[in-house]
Amino acid sequence: MFKVERGLAGEKIAYARMFSGTLRTRDRITFGGSGQEGRVTAISVFDHGTDTESDAVPAGRIGRLRGLGDIRIGDSIGVPQKELGHVFAPPTLETVVVAGPDADRRALHLALTRLAEQDPLIGLRHDEVRGETAVSLYGEVQKEVIQATLADEFGVYVTFRETTPLCIERPVGTGSAVEFNKKDANPFLATVGLRVAPGPVGSGVRFELEVELGAMPYSFFKAVEDTVRETLGQGLHGWRVTDCVVTMTHSGYSARQSHAHQGFDKSMSSTGADFRGLTPLVLVQALRRAGSQVYEPLHRFRAEAPADTLAALLPVLAAVRAVPQTTETHGSVCVLEGAVPAAQVHGLERKLPGLTRGEGEWESAFDHYAPVAHGAVPERTRTDHNPLNRKEYLLHVTRRVS
Repeated sequence: MFKVERGLAGEKIAYARMFSGTLRTRDRITFGGSGQEGRVTAISVFDHGTDTESDAVPAGRIGRLRGLGDIRIGDSIGVPQKELGHVFAPPTLETVVVAGPDADRRALHLALTRLAEQDPLIGLRHDEVRGETAVSLYGEVQKEVIQATLADEFGVYVTFRETTPLCIERPVGTGSAVEFNKKDANPFLATVGLRVAPGPVGSGVRFELEVELGAMPYSFFKAVEDTVRETLGQGLHGWRVTDCVVTMTHSGYSARQSHAHQGFDKSMSSTGADFRGLTPLVLVQALRRAGSQVYEPLHRFRAEAPADTLAALLPVLAAVRAVPQTTETHGSVCVLEGAVPAAQVHGLERKLPGLTRGEGEWESAFDHYAPVAHGAVPERTRTDHNPLNRKEYLLHVTRRVS
């Protein structure tokens, strides 16, 4: 998917280049890294500089697709071909966007959403409780670009809060939990058992089954998997949980019930909402038993400076936990290479000219995540109904379900 635009009625229109197969109107397809689904409602195919309505778009052609409301630039349709994909380093910083004194919050929300649709490097995190939106960043300069784009293209003027590092969580052990239908304090008509275990670094989230796929309707399994992936967006400390395997160990449901001469009785029959409501409680309990470690992003850096400025440069690097791993001297020039926390990169870039008489050069890029080993474990404010607090969670969710 290389372009996304909006139609006259605000509907999303996606531009796709087909590399294999044929996509037809009314096809239900998966797209994106998290396996989102959508149905194509209309297709037009480009031919000789114009696009014409069509029932299908074949391989080798470009089509405009309607109906895929959640699609974004960079998403692949169907089974992605790895050699065709582009791998971007993850964003390592985050900041909250603050509307200007005359800006409307709804207009800001809409503008940021449209901007994120156009740019796959922009990630948004909406906090409906506090009415805030955080944007992920690759560097401080990106804030200036976003600020200018919002003002020029959308007429929305914003500022930003302090930039913070964007950490992740990984499970450190294996933990399991289960809640059974119609037992104990489970208010949902569902049985869900989950086991959380560490996965290989870089593997993301893998969902597996230890129960028979035919044990209950497929839509219930899909509800559990989708909710698992969504819930892992905020771990025990509020950060995205990754590099783990989540296995469904127990399942169960109440079959469709109805009263005589009446229709479907929702109060006696399981629905997808029961599984979506129960899964976060079971998952966070399993994650608690597994435990999680917070990791901060580190950049690899290369600093080139006059050798006689090294005595001033090294203490500054040490103060921000930058670790030079190699040091080479070539005549009057010294080259340092090492790792530095992502949150410190911008500050070092600003200090380098003063420390090196304006002769220093700095290059850095994301390299890896490392366990947070200094100070308190960083916490991230949650934006969901907080399944870590069962009472608070049920107060919100069961009321919404009922």
